[in-house]
Amino acid sequence: MFVVSTDAERRAAFSIRREVFVDEQGVDEGIEWDEHDEPGADATHFVAYDDGDVVGAARFRAVDADADESATGKVERVVVAADRRGEGWGRRVMDTVESHAREAGFDRLELHAQTPVQEFYETLGYEAYGDEFEEAGIPHVEMAKALS
Repeated sequence: MFVVSTDAERRAAFSIRREVFVDEQGVDEGIEWDEHDEPGADATHFVAYDDGDVVGAARFRAVDADADESATGKVERVVVAADRRGEGWGRRVMDTVESHAREAGFDRLELHAQTPVQEFYETLGYEAYGDEFEEAGIPHVEMAKALS
């Protein structure tokens, strides 16, 4: 799992997102790609490889900094290739994003979990809050985790 630092890695991360979100789940491309995906934008992208094959990706960005110096980050666009699910790649992706966030001084992470994978995030220590909502035509729930 790597922090994206080259155009090739960026294309790899975007290709697995297209495969999972657009092709597999039917998310409209106009929703999948946003201002945080533009070169030089405020997000950090991650990509996971196994023997040269792209198997996962994620995106991370800051969303809030309080007066008391606490900082909240948001994990987004977490994907694992369909044929690689159940092999621990989702956990590896999230561990890498969380380590990056800790090193950058964040003490809380939020995410919008698709409800079918809510339990996966709960095993990582995320807690759901609020009501279920629809995002990109898919039911989601907000979740958060303290990084202390």
